[in-house]
Amino acid sequence: MTLKRRLVVDQLVKGLLWILASLLLIPLGGIIGYVFFRGIPAINWAFLTETPRPVGESGGGILNALIGTIMLVINASFVAIPLGVFTGIFLTEYPSTWWSGIVRFCIETLQGIPSIVLGIVLYVWLVVPFGHFSSFSGSIALAIMMIPIIARSTEETLKRIPHSLKEASLALGVSYPTTLFRVILPAGSNGIVTGILLSIARVSGETAPLLFTAFGNPFVSFNPAKPVESIPLLIFNYSTSPYESWQRIGWGASCLLITLTFFLTFTTKWITKKRF
Repeated sequence: MTLKRRLVVDQLVKGLLWILASLLLIPLGGIIGYVFFRGIPAINWAFLTETPRPVGESGGGILNALIGTIMLVINASFVAIPLGVFTGIFLTEYPSTWWSGIVRFCIETLQGIPSIVLGIVLYVWLVVPFGHFSSFSGSIALAIMMIPIIARSTEETLKRIPHSLKEASLALGVSYPTTLFRVILPAGSNGIVTGILLSIARVSGETAPLLFTAFGNPFVSFNPAKPVESIPLLIFNYSTSPYESWQRIGWGASCLLITLTFFLTFTTKWITKKRF
């Protein structure tokens, strides 16, 4: 093949890739644009600071869902981040043991389980024995979904750290725990934080497991033993209602949730490029 023909083929392939990428962006842009078109007019200060009002009354907001989502994500992070990070460290430090093989298999299996199945399992494990829905059970469901993402990102990040860095620290007489927390983890903090943010973005929009665990609450609740509302649950309930005021709030909540996802995604990209 001559040089001229190679250049022509190269330009044709590049043009085809640009066309295919543009075709993929058309439905994505249409969906996001339509959600913002319907949702932005519903967002105001009252929308963020008031609780939902009864049917027939105008106004109201999603304060209960905002607080509930923050509670669920924070409580889930307290459980998932330590377990996920230390699981990733274990898989990196002991990659060839029989136990690490079992752990890796469990993580891969857990990552592929549908969220609604996970919600049903947590309903049987936590809701039925305690006799009521709760924020605690919803947080556990989200934490289980976060752990595989954090563990895999931690493992892949720590694998890229030169082994000589660990050997140099140990050769200077530094203990293994100190080497782990003061040398290895800071060196891989870029990828670890990225995995944490990706897991938060992943569970922030989950609805199915919360239907069986947190259930929802029209009031603001800070009690982890009580049901709690979340933005995805509110969107699910309000978007299927026949009331126009509730549908308007559902569109506004959808717009807010997409904005939150964009923020977490762009923050992840920024951290990925940043060098600690």
